Amino acid sequence: MKPEVKVCGVRDVAFAVAAAKLGVDYLGFIFEPSSPRHVTVEQAAEIAAALGAEARRRVRLVGVFVRESTDEIAAAMRRAGLDVVQLHRRASAADVAALRAEGFGVWTLAGGAEGDGVLFDSTHGDGETAFRQVDGKSIVAGRIGLENLTDVLVLGPDVVDVNSSLETAPGVKNAARLEDFMHTFAAATAADNTKERE
Repeated sequence: MKPEVKVCGVRDVAFAVAAAKLGVDYLGFIFEPSSPRHVTVEQAAEIAAALGAEARRRVRLVGVFVRESTDEIAAAMRRAGLDVVQLHRRASAADVAALRAEGFGVWTLAGGAEGDGVLFDSTHGDGETAFRQVDGKSIVAGRIGLENLTDVLVLGPDVVDVNSSLETAPGVKNAARLEDFMHTFAAATAADNTKERE
């Protein structure tokens, strides 16, 4: 089955609208203040509203959190109108259960309790990046671009999470770079599907 595409670190309306038109499946909003891709809840809500009803039926919105409590996360998710929580920390089973009880999908970092998806991030500094199949969605992230996309797809992830390779500067996404990525992704996944049918 063809993997989905998540673009993380979205910070502006124009890029988000372009990404939705290009067929991205997930848009990620980083709420960690130390990140150059940080957004406020108000900024995320503005972008979510600007996507329009048609795009919102197809594109899922992901909130990325590092240190907030589950109560703080749930409040931010509701205010911004997002769908999936991505816990970029070692999640506990209690974290996952609490956020699921609030009605959100939950993605967790590999090495902690597993949620509806497990993120394997090569830029996370502790070496816990070995990809494996999981019960939920398997998400691969970390310096993914045109030069290594084929290698990433060979792993067989459910979601390819792309971020910095789409930027002209930290936190500044470029729609033309995303268009190039999506064309390459479509060609690569079409080739894989052809091989599977042969």
